[in-house]
Amino acid sequence: MKSPLFGLRADDFRHPLDFEATRALKQIPGLAVLIRSLLGEVGEKFFYLENIAASVLVGPNQLPDLHEMVQDAARVLEVEAPQLYVQQNPNPNAYTFAMRGRQPFVVLHTSLIDLLEPDEVKATIAHELGHLKCEHGVYLTLANLLMLAAEQLPVWGQPIAANFQSQMMEWVRCAEFSCDRAALLAIQDPKVVASVLMKLSGGSPKLSARLNVDAFIDQARAYDRIDETEIGEMLKQMQTDLLSHPVPVLRAREIDRWSRSREYQRLLNPEGSCYSEGSKSAGKWRNW
Repeated sequence: MKSPLFGLRADDFRHPLDFEATRALKQIPGLAVLIRSLLGEVGEKFFYLENIAASVLVGPNQLPDLHEMVQDAARVLEVEAPQLYVQQNPNPNAYTFAMRGRQPFVVLHTSLIDLLEPDEVKATIAHELGHLKCEHGVYLTLANLLMLAAEQLPVWGQPIAANFQSQMMEWVRCAEFSCDRAALLAIQDPKVVASVLMKLSGGSPKLSARLNVDAFIDQARAYDRIDETEIGEMLKQMQTDLLSHPVPVLRAREIDRWSRSREYQRLLNPEGSCYSEGSKSAGKWRNW
């Protein structure tokens, strides 16, 4: 088991893109309160009924290995352990539902568990706990609902909804970078996090054992050899698309670079370093 990162705050590992995007959302007056008041109770009860009726609730006496994973990851990241459900689904995925003041939960699809090794499953759980640590839940709920609601609006309202949806999807992509960092802090092995991304890109239970994570990391590092102008164009194009996640190779490159940074090492080894000062300022991250 990894040791807790005592005094860990979300801003200690929050990605600068997430910091800027979240700050922009928080500047919208009353947005979070509106989402919680209108959707919190209904959404929570809907998903609770769906999970309790058609999923398996993990606990000390039900899939105890998974229960220990979520407890250990929560201890390292210093968050309250959420409920964990396993759901039969052929699409490898995991998601989190959390409204402030209510019981959060994480859902793992069976196909994801089949695809990953135990350490990779734990990294996935820690990624989802990163959403809780960073208090992403309210805005994640809004993003998911926007994707459904946009199709139901009249033609005249669709351009407005599409613009707001684009902004929300950009925030979701930025938030994923922070949660990848949470996964790394919990598992403390960048190859494990990269392996999850590799298998989600081109893996299957049959291929997983034959995939080479070092080759995938080299593939990710190739981003560094692209001209800055081309990178800028690539990122700009990505941000205008309605993707729910950054492309996996970009996420692998980001986690590889952060794993070799002084900021990451300071979080793991605060002794002899200016831990609080080094992580207090979001401006510090912007120089990374």
